[in-house]
Amino acid sequence: MNSELIPCKNSIVSEILRKCFEKKTLSKDEILLLLESKEDRFLFHVAFFLKEIYKKKTITYSRKIFINITNLCKDFCSYCTYRKEPYNRQAVMMYPNEILELAEKGKKYKCTEALIVSGERPEERYKEAKDWLRSLNFKSTAEYVSNISEKITKKTGLLPHSNLGNISKEEMKMLKDYNVSLGLMLESSTYRLREKGMAHEYAPSKDPGIRLETIENAGILKIPLTTGILIGIGENIEEIIDSILLIGNINSKFGHIQEVILQNFRPKTNTKMHNMPPPEDNLFLRLVAISRILLPTMNIQIPPNLSPLNYSSFIDAGINDWGGISPVTVDHVNPEFGWPDIKDIKKNTQSKNQILRARLPIYPEFIKKEFINPTLENYIDNLMDKDGLVKEEYLNEF
Repeated sequence: MNSELIPCKNSIVSEILRKCFEKKTLSKDEILLLLESKEDRFLFHVAFFLKEIYKKKTITYSRKIFINITNLCKDFCSYCTYRKEPYNRQAVMMYPNEILELAEKGKKYKCTEALIVSGERPEERYKEAKDWLRSLNFKSTAEYVSNISEKITKKTGLLPHSNLGNISKEEMKMLKDYNVSLGLMLESSTYRLREKGMAHEYAPSKDPGIRLETIENAGILKIPLTTGILIGIGENIEEIIDSILLIGNINSKFGHIQEVILQNFRPKTNTKMHNMPPPEDNLFLRLVAISRILLPTMNIQIPPNLSPLNYSSFIDAGINDWGGISPVTVDHVNPEFGWPDIKDIKKNTQSKNQILRARLPIYPEFIKKEFINPTLENYIDNLMDKDGLVKEEYLNEF
């Protein structure tokens, strides 16, 4: 990577980019000016330079089994095809034997992550969900997930990472026993999306204040957290920048955010937002580059299945992770968009002079005593090499 800033004819943009190059903090106005200038060549140059400094030439992914424990959800987001009503044939409420069977299959295919996902507190809306939990002697989804996480780890050695929406501090403490990390997408920090006719009108759990409090609680408890934003659901550019800055500010305070996902909205049939266009490709690329500039040391991910034709270009914009990819299960949140074959991902990654490596659902820099429950230390050690990534000898080809 060239250590010199390539010349830019726009003197104002050149000065702002030099500040990035020198790792100086940019103002919000400077960031907006960078985006408006559309000086993409220079923007990507700086973003890639910062990625190379902090993440070297490694691009990671997590080999996972996706456990869709229940897709019942108390919220109604205008773009979602994940949630189902109890009477829908595609509604899911998984029992322990089904979950453990799936986890065993993940182990067979050399997965290291058990991604456990549910809708937002379905037991608060649906009697069916409450009865399902009661039949298993649990009062809440989080309590059930805590219990099944322990069973998964002890039986298969897979490392659970759960994303259950907003959960309480007490629930987080409970989950930390057998979850190496947790997930909660901020999606957006603007309250406008909760207004009438907007994406989160009928999704009270997407209230930014509630989400930010949950993210901060994870920091207080020293739980590695994956979060991120969903771009293109009605927010404006300034609000996107505000969301990225907020995530950065929280991480500066607690140091627990292990990864930021930048997810591009993709319209889906049978949703209220099926006619809304996705974000323009080059704008999304520029926003990814801006994220690297604003969060230079962060692990930044884009899901390759949501940009199937051009995902390798995001390496130029500074990403260093492809997220979870499963050899067994679909992306239950975005089943319309299948994951690219890992061989293609490896080929495209290498075409950018980068090295593809499998990681655990906890990033190497978080494998420290303050972030890990002692119950999980041996399980992590069994899978990890000296760099904190997955042992090469553990893995097979997909």
